[in-house]
Amino acid sequence: MAKDGSTAATDSTATGSGDIARSLELLWGTGERPSRGPKPGLTLDRIVTAAIAVADAEGLAAVSMRRLSTELGTGTMSLYRYVPGKAELLDLMLDRVLGEPLSAGPDRPAGTHDVPEDWRVAINTMARSYLENLRRHPWLLKINQARTVLGPSALRGLERALTGLRGMGLRDPELIGVIITVNSFVEGLARTRADEAEAVAQTGLSDEEFWDNQRPYLERAMLSGAYPMMAGMSEDTFSAEFDHFEFGLQRLIAGFEALVAERTAERATDRAAG
Repeated sequence: MAKDGSTAATDSTATGSGDIARSLELLWGTGERPSRGPKPGLTLDRIVTAAIAVADAEGLAAVSMRRLSTELGTGTMSLYRYVPGKAELLDLMLDRVLGEPLSAGPDRPAGTHDVPEDWRVAINTMARSYLENLRRHPWLLKINQARTVLGPSALRGLERALTGLRGMGLRDPELIGVIITVNSFVEGLARTRADEAEAVAQTGLSDEEFWDNQRPYLERAMLSGAYPMMAGMSEDTFSAEFDHFEFGLQRLIAGFEALVAERTAERATDRAAG
């Protein structure tokens, strides 16, 4: 790793894989503005907006500096006066879309006026907002966010989430654990849905056609007696009408309620003992 925090090689699907110092300057508005040669009207905001639009429509692989120069009607070198390359651009794209579900603006502190008082409602809102964000930007599921370069939108999102969970009365590491658990659950379901859509696009077979091809083999397997549990399941077991998201989310909230009750009882015991 270089002294400035950049890595020798870049990965177009991993955040923090470019010049970290430059990404931070751009995210927090401390970098110098280009002083010569850019096309009038070209801004960093326009570049990021165009990159997100391309990624939404065609996937992250379609985003390149050459493609963006075509979309923006400018020379490729003009873009490099604003952002070093795709790796740093990805950091900016991620921070932008992470901020989309937030109603608090950049000049207003998140979590002080519109965050639900009930932590159950906060978790519900957090999960549904994240699911919708992943639906709008499926390329998010392809990104390695293990080392995210934190910008203002990402921090506002975390501030808002923590504010909504403050009523749980949990320890700080546990509050972060709640957020990770909810986000992981949402990402898992969203990834399954995205994979299903991608499979249809790649094979040309609908879900119905895919399973119809397997039906004769599965029916014989169920009649063989080798799979009694599966053979005894009801006909609606795999119905598309069952809402796995709602089921899982409510079970998560119920589990957190049990933890909150446990911590409340522990504090009551400590006070009584003291």
